[in-house]
Amino acid sequence: MEAINPKIIQGGMGAAVSSWRLAQAVSRTGQLGVVSGTGLDTVFARRLQLGDPDGTIRHALEDFPDAAMAARILDRYFIPDGKPSDASFLICPPLAAGMSREAMELLIAANFVEVHLAKEGHGGPVGINYLEKIQLPTLPSLFGAMLAGVDYVLMGAGIPRAIPGIMDRLCAGETVELPLDVHGASADDHFVTRFDPADAIADGSPHLERPRFLAIVASTALATALARRSNGQVDGFVVEGATAGGHNAPPRGPLRRNQRGEPVYGPRDTPNLEAIRGLGRPFWLAGSYGSAERLKEAIAEGAAGVQVGTPFAFCQESGLTDSIKRRVLAMVRRQSIDVLTDALASPTGFPFKVVQLAGSMSDADLFADRTRVCDMGYLREAYKRDDGSLGWRCAAENVETYVRKGGAAEDTAGRKCLCNALMVNVGLGQVRPGAGSEKPLVTAGDDLGNIGRFLPSPAADSYAARDVVRKLLGVGRETPDSALPKIVCAAADDATSPKR
Repeated sequence: MEAINPKIIQGGMGAAVSSWRLAQAVSRTGQLGVVSGTGLDTVFARRLQLGDPDGTIRHALEDFPDAAMAARILDRYFIPDGKPSDASFLICPPLAAGMSREAMELLIAANFVEVHLAKEGHGGPVGINYLEKIQLPTLPSLFGAMLAGVDYVLMGAGIPRAIPGIMDRLCAGETVELPLDVHGASADDHFVTRFDPADAIADGSPHLERPRFLAIVASTALATALARRSNGQVDGFVVEGATAGGHNAPPRGPLRRNQRGEPVYGPRDTPNLEAIRGLGRPFWLAGSYGSAERLKEAIAEGAAGVQVGTPFAFCQESGLTDSIKRRVLAMVRRQSIDVLTDALASPTGFPFKVVQLAGSMSDADLFADRTRVCDMGYLREAYKRDDGSLGWRCAAENVETYVRKGGAAEDTAGRKCLCNALMVNVGLGQVRPGAGSEKPLVTAGDDLGNIGRFLPSPAADSYAARDVVRKLLGVGRETPDSALPKIVCAAADDATSPKR
């Protein structure tokens, strides 16, 4: 069967913004819905501590292939009526190169549940999005998503050349390794994480189908390197421009900033689409492609379609709180919305797009008032200690602690705790007795000011995921979903498919 690629990939925005509800809604329209794989262990555990009021998590766990593992997780995290509003969430077990059994099981189950729920009740493909720079949870997370039958894996924010081969080996039931990026490591060092699928599930390694792998890239050089030197099949590329939300690749060449302190991008940062086409893989364009006209332009350039994030981030089904969505849409209506590409906000050193929103961590005074603490650790940097062991530090943690670990004090200036802030965005923010609640930090692409086009009528104050899909495809609301184009996955023996 010939593979038909989606015209629209819904972006994997932020922790739980691209929730299973959003991905399911997009997939039901015939396009590619994507769940965010970032921080899913924390998202999953906190949903359980809030009581799982609609029962969806417990429902999904009934289909989890290891009942004893599911029971252990429920016993530790599930609070039947939800935790008191002023009580802190239980912190998930720390992630490390030598991961605890509890941490591994939580990651496997969390990724399984999110994908399982996104796929439930329809036949459309579902993808999951990971960040290459968040390495410690990757192996058990991939395994959990593949247990649930995820159809696509998308990964950016780094060079994910090891992931295709890892997926191949997981399908074969083999132990896998992922090399860790470690500051100060030498060529003789061998820092890795390991995962054995046969040891993870009670009945041993199950049969898995290999998902398609799409690498998210910002340059022609990276796409070419991944196509030629990855350890397995790269099935396509999402080519992301600097106007896309979330983390951006830094500009190439010497860093220049405009009057607002934003990094300035130039011609060198525009990918060569002729070279991308020459790689012979389907590709999608991303970054301000949220309109029917831009979709047509992308297809005219040889792209299979577009990846769109920001319009989906503020639709009814996204994981952002209703309060944030209402406030942002009101600002869009007033034409008072502002997105700043903050060169300092992220502990990773990558530019990060921040919506300027009162009461959020975009407010310099609120940022200055927060006690610096790193208790989630997804964006920590690995470094080699003097004794040769592996250490972890975060530029957003307590400054003295960071310096004591060998970091430079100047690298902490302006760094914000994205981990805690992004959980607040989706209603899962930590409460600290005596210190109050964490504050949100909302990210979006430069095209945020144009999301009003998706409102179904001038009087409407919200829109659905299907409104976005229909607007992008240029079809009216009267067109039935059954008439919209659908994705057809290639058969396993298709010559263009990786061997299963």
